[in-house]
Amino acid sequence: MAASRPDGARLALGLGCLGALALPFVSVRASRIGAPEPRTLVEILPPGRLLAVLALSAAVLLALVLLRAPWARVLLSLLALAGVLAGIGLAAGPLAAEAGPYARVAPGAGAWTLLALLALFFTEAASRLALGPAARLGLGLVILAGLAALLASDLLAPLSIMVEYRNRAASFRSEAAQHLLLAGGSFAAAMVVGVPLGLLAARRARLAPPLLGALTAIQTVPSMAMFGLMILPLGWLAAHAPPAAALGIRGIGAAPALLALFLYALLPIVGHTREGLRGVPGAILESADAMGLDARQRLWRVEIPLALPVLLTGARIVLVQNIGLATVGALIGAGGFGVFVFQGLGQTAADLVLLGALPPVALAMLAALLMDALIACVPGPAR
Repeated sequence: MAASRPDGARLALGLGCLGALALPFVSVRASRIGAPEPRTLVEILPPGRLLAVLALSAAVLLALVLLRAPWARVLLSLLALAGVLAGIGLAAGPLAAEAGPYARVAPGAGAWTLLALLALFFTEAASRLALGPAARLGLGLVILAGLAALLASDLLAPLSIMVEYRNRAASFRSEAAQHLLLAGGSFAAAMVVGVPLGLLAARRARLAPPLLGALTAIQTVPSMAMFGLMILPLGWLAAHAPPAAALGIRGIGAAPALLALFLYALLPIVGHTREGLRGVPGAILESADAMGLDARQRLWRVEIPLALPVLLTGARIVLVQNIGLATVGALIGAGGFGVFVFQGLGQTAADLVLLGALPPVALAMLAALLMDALIACVPGPAR
């Protein structure tokens, strides 16, 4: 773990972290909607402990700036992130007990800044490792497991976001399942419809421009407007077709959200399927014909396997996109993590907003890592 001359970007990050230590580390509120009272490390820690924390922080930041080995910086930045989270939890307990039974303690501007800058330290170091998709997935799973263990412990229990979770644990599990249903259901439906449409666009050159043009026009509609536009046709269908209503198709709820997400997902899948099939080398197709394969055999044995990496790239885009967009579905009664986001906005409860916003971010990152690893396992010249 030899050191070298400081990198300019890392030096700037280190100085930013030192500056963040002077900002409020946590904020205390008398109730969940009370005015926050910022508390700095100087106000939280006694002088001796404060000097020890500052000395340790300076040593860690100096190592992050000077260390040459990327693996060392990766491990140290992860330990520093865990240390900041642990520090927030350790500070929250006494402050919450002091402020009263309804008090809420949340990370302050300094803590958020430290977490963001240390995450940049980690990203910079991890990028220099040039990890493959499988290694990135493994590292991501280890990080998520560590975060889950930290959240399951009592260390972070006094934090306001954890209090919000405990107050809504059953609802959280229910909305998590609904969010996965919205994102996964629309993704599966888009794959079932989009792949054949992409095949048709690849086979029929005249069909491709109007089809892709229509799907591009759908993508230009803002998400909130798209969810709203789905209400009228599905509401009319439910009113005039009792079997549709019996199946749960109504103007509000999961049905319009699933339809909107499905429509948004079609363009990446259709476009990538078409490009993947068109990218199969002509020499390979001629060899397949020379071997006596008919059109169906050539498609399933040659074209689709070789186009699969490009097709899966489109699927990756859609899956990550739908996990995020499903949050908006709560506006029309579809449920999901967006329920907590919009409840928090209505109640000016920032921690409730975070309870709904952070899980989709983690899910999207995990989905991206999984899809990257899957794509890396699929060979082919169309990659």
